[in-house]
Amino acid sequence: MVSRAERGPLADWFWTIDRFFLAIFILLMGIGLMLSFAASPAVAERIGLDSFHFVKRQALFIIPSLVVMIGISFFTPRQVRRTAIVLLVLSLGAMVLALFFGAEVKGSRRWVSLAGISIQPSEFMKPAFVVVCAWLFAEHQRQPEIPGNLFAILLYCIVAALLVAQPDLGQTILTTAVWGGMFFMAGMPWLWIIVLASLAVGGFFVAYTLLPHVAGRIDRFLTGEGDTFQVDTAREAIIRGDWFGQGPGEGIVKRIIPDSHTDFIFSVAAEEFGIIFCMVLVMIFAVLVLRGLSHAFREKNDFSRFAVAGLVLQIGFQSMINVGVNLELLPAKGMTLPLISYGGSSMVAICVTAGFILALTRHRPEKRASERSLFRAGVGVPAE
Repeated sequence: MVSRAERGPLADWFWTIDRFFLAIFILLMGIGLMLSFAASPAVAERIGLDSFHFVKRQALFIIPSLVVMIGISFFTPRQVRRTAIVLLVLSLGAMVLALFFGAEVKGSRRWVSLAGISIQPSEFMKPAFVVVCAWLFAEHQRQPEIPGNLFAILLYCIVAALLVAQPDLGQTILTTAVWGGMFFMAGMPWLWIIVLASLAVGGFFVAYTLLPHVAGRIDRFLTGEGDTFQVDTAREAIIRGDWFGQGPGEGIVKRIIPDSHTDFIFSVAAEEFGIIFCMVLVMIFAVLVLRGLSHAFREKNDFSRFAVAGLVLQIGFQSMINVGVNLELLPAKGMTLPLISYGGSSMVAICVTAGFILALTRHRPEKRASERSLFRAGVGVPAE
């Protein structure tokens, strides 16, 4: 146990970190590993792999993910911003490379291979994009003559264009929702709200008209016709689970869900552990988001306020989309459940997001006391 009387990087970190956030992130990773035992063996056997192939890899992914999350949580807000800028440049460059040299999977080019490891750059782009946009919005708030809002719009257009080119409409919608929420917090004029909302609606109809796979998924969702095997099977698994589930390892329907260990792991959780367990899982995500927004609204620094709000909204919206697809409330979309679904890129990227949240929500009494002293002396304090 670290004593309050101790001074040093580790002691300072332990007593200034938001330990509730830290506990939630570790809890979700533990639940994800547990559900991997339930969801992945059938998938592994179906493709000729060892029964616990995905379980072992999930456990292996947790190690670097924890290192990344804890390491980033030591950062200052300035270091968070600089890290996000570098990560955004690298991930955008990798997304461009994926369009030309990436392997095509189900009609999309989203992956690049690095030293034999497949990486999805858009997963790492998301937290970096949120932090950089938060900085641009904050700079415009601090100095209106700086066109931060305009730069944020241009950056969003670049990101959205790359996502649509892959194509990945789900990530485009997620990024748009998070960016729009941050822009609204930054004081978006009503005229811009109307214009951007109109563009979003127009973009949706263009995607429906020009992208056959988008039109197919929406039509299947609205009419129930066509290949709806996976969503129908997921619904059957949820119904069979009832309130308390069939018990660990007793799921049957889960064995025939193609993506039971990734996009439809929520349905597996419902079949084996019940609807009440799923409600608790949803509640955990809701508490994470509400706590993050509560902290953001209390934060005096514009950059930290926008960044924390955007990062927790990213996790919240992504989990909402995943759960909505499992419950057939939204069209089928390949979106993982944060820290729960199998996937190395997804887990490490979400832990980057978690690390940013932990770093930006740390208590910094010395810094705040210094700022108050400078304010009383009439000296302006630059934004982080």
